[in-house]
This record gives sequence, C-alpha cells and structure tokens, in this order.
Amino acid sequence: MRLILGTIIVFACVLGSYHMMGGYIAVLWQPWEYVIILGAAIGAFVIANGAPVLKAVPGMFGSLFKGPKYDKTAYLELLGMQYAMYKIVQQKGILGIESHIEDPHNSTLFNAFPTFAKNHHAVQFVCDYMRMVTMGANNVHEIEALMDEELETHHQEQERNVTAMQALADGTPALGIVAAVLGVIKTMGAITEPPEVLGHLIGGALVGTFFGVFVAYGFFAPFTQSLRATYESEGKYFLSLKVGMLAHINGQPPVMAIEFARKALMSEVRPTFNEVEASTANLPATS
Repeated sequence: MRLILGTIIVFACVLGSYHMMGGYIAVLWQPWEYVIILGAAIGAFVIANGAPVLKAVPGMFGSLFKGPKYDKTAYLELLGMQYAMYKIVQQKGILGIESHIEDPHNSTLFNAFPTFAKNHHAVQFVCDYMRMVTMGANNVHEIEALMDEELETHHQEQERNVTAMQALADGTPALGIVAAVLGVIKTMGAITEPPEVLGHLIGGALVGTFFGVFVAYGFFAPFTQSLRATYESEGKYFLSLKVGMLAHINGQPPVMAIEFARKALMSEVRPTFNEVEASTANLPATS
C-alpha cells in the first residue's frame, strides 16, 4: 500500500505539474527512448549480478510491496515460542526438546506458533543452536561468535540485493544520457528539416534524460532504501532469537531470557512487559 501510494504521488506531482504549466503529456511518450534506457539497465543488471541475485529479484519486489514481514503480534508470538521452549528445558532438561529440533516440521512446539514455523531460516537457526546445546556446547561466547558469523553471512546475502538495486539507481541517469545522445544523433540527421520538426526531434531526445533521472530518483533509489529498511527490520527478528537463546544458555530462567529477547526489538514493534506476561500466561500446552 505504501509503495502504491508513493508511486501515485510521484507521478501526480511530476506529470500533473508539467501539465499544469502548459506542457503536453503526449510529447513524453517516446517508447523507444524507454526501451533503450530500461533495456540497457536490465542488461547491465544481468551482467553485474550472479545467479543468486537474479533469482532473488521476484522476492526483492515482493518485499518492496509487502514491507517488513513482522509486526508486534508476530514478535509476541516469537517471544512466546522462546518462552515455551525454555520452559520445556527447565522442566524436562535439555533433551526434552530433542524431538522438536530433530523434526521441526512435525513439532507440536513450533507448529503452535505458525508465523515462526513458516520461517524456514528462523526454524533452522533455533534448531541448529539448540542441537549444539544438547550435544554439550555451553560456552556462550563461542556460540555467540558463531551466531554472529551466521547472521553476518545472512546480512551479506541481503546486502548484495540492496547493492544491486542501488547500482541500478546510480546507472539509470547515465543511460538516460545515452538515449538522449542517440536522439540528438537522429536529430542531426534531419538538420535540413523545418524548425517545428527539429523541435519535436530535440524534445524527444531530451525525454531520454528526463526519464533516466525520473526513474532513478523517483523509483529505483527509493526502492533501494525501502528494501534496506525492510531487511534491517527483519534482521531484528533473528537478533531477538539470538539474544534470547544466549541468555537461556547462560543460565537465565525463561522469563528473563525472553526479557532479554524483548529488549532487542525496535520500539515500534516491541511488546510491553505486561503484554508479554499476559501472552505467555495463555500459551497452549506443548510437550
């Protein structure tokens, strides 16, 4: 919704103002200029980026349209899942969660929290580190270093998508100049034509410069910033998991472990202590 609203505002302000000051919208319809700019931009994007980034393009635009995956309710669920998991460990010992981490798809614990259960990376993150604990790993500093390395790798994978989008924004104005120069070359070939014909040709050439700058700073650059903000927001989901698990491994009781996890969240989605307390008091029974 935010993306659609912003797009409408950009088009309305630019094209509406151009029309209101006496410009002719029809003059801006120069399809081959657009093919030159966007076609070259797509080609450059393919040249510059490997298969993982190219495969991620649909997901990138999906993230742009949907925005961050997680709201306050999702974080309440995440904290509830952690509380339930740590409670099982407190009551049954660390081996009490072995069946859940070895078969997470059929886990009654994880499936009681559907938003978490649908996040394959988050489920694997929890299972991998809790499995290490069941195998005897208890050095919280070593586990934290390993978590940081994994999360940094995940961040780098997302950042290469952002970098690819930023390169598209940076290069499009220059490709607009390429289209404009080609338009000028075409105009020079018709130099003997009357002024009104030359004026039309020159105007068409300048549309290339306009369009390149317009899509770069009206869309691709904002898309880049929005994508980065979305990825950073989702990164907090894993930071909350990390902080909660480290507190648990360090010996904190469940209620304190999830308080550590809660404090890692952004203020706009962070549940209050009372909200978390009420939520954990009403958790479904798991075993």
